[in-house]
Parts: sequence; structure tokens; C-alpha cells
Amino acid sequence: MAWGWEFGGDWGKMILTLFRLAAVIFGTWYLGKIVKKNYSRGFIICAALIYAGALGNLIDSMFYGMIFEESSYSHVAKMFPEQGYAGFLHGRVVDMLYFPMIKSSWPDWVPVIGGNEFEFFSPIFNIADASISIGVITLLIFQKRFFKKHTETDHPTVETNAKVADNMHVL
Repeated sequence: MAWGWEFGGDWGKMILTLFRLAAVIFGTWYLGKIVKKNYSRGFIICAALIYAGALGNLIDSMFYGMIFEESSYSHVAKMFPEQGYAGFLHGRVVDMLYFPMIKSSWPDWVPVIGGNEFEFFSPIFNIADASISIGVITLLIFQKRFFKKHTETDHPTVETNAKVADNMHVL
């Protein structure tokens, strides 16, 4: 869940992981289908980005708790400790990228929030989430191009010098 939100404790974690598993299974089938049907290259790339992000999050939530110790903002998790922090299907999705650009405090004269700490671009995110976001946003921006409807005018007509009469049948 985004920014460490929790959903229903251990059962919620397992349900979320199983949902991710179902999404990846469906995504595998769907990607194969759209590639075989020769969909727009842009649409296939966006679907692949969404699929790759879902797969990355699934792998994290299935195995991360078993092969890493619990991490925090103060230290990096060690790989292959004697015991991980969670079992199979209960791992956390790895948050890996953090780019705070400005760390400061609000001026005292600003109402309500004056004097409070301020950090510009504080979200921590991972490559998988970024992949899903880029795929969805690109689909939304370019949907008319990716899902262009073909009309009869899209097919060129062939002109011939053949005579056409009302009693002739054209196949």
C-alpha cells in the first residue's frame, strides 16, 4: 500500500499479495494476447510497464520479508540475516528512491504552519511503483492515439478502368 499504509493486519497483507499474484497472472495472459493481436506499440509498452511494476511489487511482497532484516530510515537492511522479519507472502514492497530537494522550515509569519519543518519532494518510492505510474499516465495522455478507431476511410480504394454496369456483381 502506498506510503506504508496498512490494510487489515496480516490477513490484509496476504490478501493484497494474492491480489498482486492474480494481477500478474492476468497480466501475463493479457500481454500475450495484445502482442499476438498486434496492438499499438505504445499500448504494448505501457501495458508492459504496468505488468513489470506489478511483478516487481509481487516479488517484494512474497520474498523480501524472508531474505532481509527489517529496515528503517536510519539504516539499510542486511541481506540474508539469520531470520527475516516476515514469512512468505508477508514482505513489504521495497521503497528505494528518496530525493529530498529542499529541507527547511516554514517562516514563522506563515499562518498555521509557521515554524514547522518543510521538505520538498519527501515521498519515498520504488522503481516498480514508478513503472506502474508512468504506464498509466502515458496511457491516459495518449489514449486517442493508442486506441484509434479504424473507419472505412482508413482503407484506400483501388481504382480500375473496368466498366461497371448495374447488372454486374462485384465480390
